[in-house]
Amino acid sequence: MRKTGFDNEKYLSMQSEHIRSRMEQFGGKLYMEFGGKLFDDFHASRVLPGFLPDSKLKMLLKLKDQAEIVIAVGAGAIDENKRRGDIGITYDMEVLRLIDMFRSVGLYVGSVAITRYDGQKSVDLFINRLEQMGVKVYRHYPIEGYPSNVPLIVSEDGYGKNDYIETSRSLIVVTAPGPGSGKMAVCLSQLYHENIRGIKAGYAKFETFPIWNIPLKHPVNLAYEAATADLNDINMIDPFHMDAYGEVTVNYNRDVEIFPVLKAIFDEIYGACPYQSPTDMGVNMAGNCIIDDEVVREASRQEIVRRYFKALCEQKKGAEKTEEISKLRVLMKQANLKETDREVARAAAAREEETGEPAAAIELPDGRIITGRNKDLLGAASAMMLNALKALAGIEDEVYLLAADVIRPVQELKTRYLGNRNPRLHTDEVLVALSVSAAEDENARKALDALPQLQNCDAHCSVMLSPVDQDIFRRLLINMTCSPKYSDSSRVFYR
Repeated sequence: MRKTGFDNEKYLSMQSEHIRSRMEQFGGKLYMEFGGKLFDDFHASRVLPGFLPDSKLKMLLKLKDQAEIVIAVGAGAIDENKRRGDIGITYDMEVLRLIDMFRSVGLYVGSVAITRYDGQKSVDLFINRLEQMGVKVYRHYPIEGYPSNVPLIVSEDGYGKNDYIETSRSLIVVTAPGPGSGKMAVCLSQLYHENIRGIKAGYAKFETFPIWNIPLKHPVNLAYEAATADLNDINMIDPFHMDAYGEVTVNYNRDVEIFPVLKAIFDEIYGACPYQSPTDMGVNMAGNCIIDDEVVREASRQEIVRRYFKALCEQKKGAEKTEEISKLRVLMKQANLKETDREVARAAAAREEETGEPAAAIELPDGRIITGRNKDLLGAASAMMLNALKALAGIEDEVYLLAADVIRPVQELKTRYLGNRNPRLHTDEVLVALSVSAAEDENARKALDALPQLQNCDAHCSVMLSPVDQDIFRRLLINMTCSPKYSDSSRVFYR
């Protein structure tokens, strides 16, 4: 069984209480910049076993009567059709998804703030769409010399030009569809406008990573650097906190670099900055809820290796990943890791060497390693998944879950009518065929019922998978990695 290294219930209680305390510090109204994902935080759940992907959402629900959501999104991201890297949808569509998801759980979405708005026609179309849905939209404008030109920023021609976001609650959670959306600028602009109106308000920052009160080179913090290697985020000791308190805490380069400017902006708005360091701004309590450090360390080491394999595959497909891979190699060395430290990767490679065919391996929750290889009817990943489901359902290995006369019509449809060159069934096609078979076959039904047990399992394929297979494993919450090479059968991914 999987081991737990993080106390999620303690986290929910401690985190919500700490935010309430910060609200009281500023007289009851707090603008909280919310970094990372409120929904589906799978990175956190992977590196902190026991942390649930919706933990931050549940924490906010404890404060829902006080909380109001403001979603910040950059006008440039909308205009350029920027996409979220993990789920592949554009930032404007992600804003709509977030609104629906927040509302579905009873959280109040007050408005959307369009940052760095410069009259883009595509952005105007999106604003019209939001307004037709009854969503309030506010425009924030580019400021020349931002963020260093503090006198201009904190003036009528800087923050003063921005729309004042009307809010009605005491905890204003500013979130976004992705990085670079201008969350901090929205918070600070609001503090400027609140101060003009004589309303007392404060600012705090909620970032899960890096965790400020564990060592700088702890694998959890190294895994955060691995996750943001494409942004070149660097964890570092907070020098301002060391100077102010003589205590060693961890922050990251962008917050440390911006803090003098942030402090100057606070000085301009309020006459004094309430914080002595970037660490002071944070409200994250995750480090206090780690209950088994070794479990968390091992989970984080595996995350670093996963990120490394992912970058290698993206480079193989033609993406420019040289600097990212170089950084990941440094992180691997700091964590004393090699590619072979991923057990499922070793198992897939051994199976491929034994059979001469591309192979895949998955580690089940009880620690068993199950493999599969390319066959006439199934790809390696599909065969592995069926073998894993049989193992979980207690079905003998020699039993066929899908008969050849079930698979062949699907192959004929693919190759004869849909123009696909690869006759082997992908994982989505296997699952559909298994679902159809489950109506009359008891073994197929047992195997299908075992599907949820694959969540959070580690898996590896000795060749790169097609986009459709990658998407299925992502949807099943299987931590799949691939070796950076093509199958001999094709250098182009066909369905």
